[in-house]
Amino acid sequence: MWDERNALDLEKQLVSWRRLFHSNPEVSREEEETSREIAAILQSMGIEVLTFKDHFGVCGVIQGKYPGPTVALRSDMDALPITETNDVPYRSKRPGVMHACGHDGHMAILLGVAKEFSLCHGEFAGTIKFVFQPAEEAAPIGGAGLLIADGVLEDVDVIFGLHLWPDLPCGHIGTRQGPLMAASDRIGIKILGQAAHAGQPQHGVDAITMAADVIQGLGHIMNRQIDPLEAATLSIGNIQGGERYNVIAREVLLDGTVRTLSEKIRRQIAKKVERTITGITAAQGGSYALDYQYGYPVLSNWAEPTDLIILAAQQVLDNEQIHSDVQPVLAAEDFGRYLEKVPGAFFWLGCGKEGEENYHLHSSYFDIDEKALLIGSTIMYKAVLLALTHYNKEKV
Repeated sequence: MWDERNALDLEKQLVSWRRLFHSNPEVSREEEETSREIAAILQSMGIEVLTFKDHFGVCGVIQGKYPGPTVALRSDMDALPITETNDVPYRSKRPGVMHACGHDGHMAILLGVAKEFSLCHGEFAGTIKFVFQPAEEAAPIGGAGLLIADGVLEDVDVIFGLHLWPDLPCGHIGTRQGPLMAASDRIGIKILGQAAHAGQPQHGVDAITMAADVIQGLGHIMNRQIDPLEAATLSIGNIQGGERYNVIAREVLLDGTVRTLSEKIRRQIAKKVERTITGITAAQGGSYALDYQYGYPVLSNWAEPTDLIILAAQQVLDNEQIHSDVQPVLAAEDFGRYLEKVPGAFFWLGCGKEGEENYHLHSSYFDIDEKALLIGSTIMYKAVLLALTHYNKEKV
């Protein structure tokens, strides 16, 4: 089992793995080298490795000598299309691609847990799955569904995941029962008008003015048609339209996202969006096409697994470092798809550097305090031990 005497060696290995992945990032659905490296590392530990035909996911499996529950741990693998601006020895070697969301650290943490359990020689009751997921950043579809379709959750009693979190200092964690991160949907709106000469606008239907009214109308949904005590946001992040400065635009494309913490509110917003666009375009003689894509569900932690994470953290950290009722955020994570299928819990692992400016996730300056890696591996390891015992008792 976990040997504190080897902690220094493990920490060095975790940092080495993290920097290897950080230097060689791959974007969603292109994680081929990352997948190959993970599989090779797991195989070098003597761990059974499953790979898949249609994606680059990897699943390591350790069978205990005795029957028992199956506990899964999940890490994401993909990087972002961002050019890194950090001047560090392990900076990205690939222009325009960067691990700016901590997935390099997540992979290292999971490999650290796998390494420690590989040294147990199966002296436990149950099975442990180490799930390395591609395409987490590929919203609204993501990669979790691919692994679920391939049966990774079969026989799984509980699943745990984490995310490096720069808003918390290194040595702290955050979690909560219930909603922790938002559902994430994508909306694509094509506003259709009729082109005309700018000097004779009466002969056309201006898609730009309709688009402006639609954007205002969408804002009114959030300000006046949704309970202000509900957490939700709708943002249009991309607008494209028009062909020439002196031509009334015949088409405008709007691209945006809706974030919610309630499935009820999520469905309400979708209906109100279409109603608003229908009314505005019809009033001005135009039309539209709406592509409303339901993406990641709300990431809602189950009660018992959350308690196990907190118990595991209490074996590693002081109580004041464990934040067990954090405020949810409207960022999204497709770990929520697993939690729709099986019990599980997700937590934020503080990685903020003391006394330094800490940049947010998806920043080209994002980096972590690497001491968080050993903390993450230790908590995950202890959570697995607790889960193997807890769910074994439930099966008896």
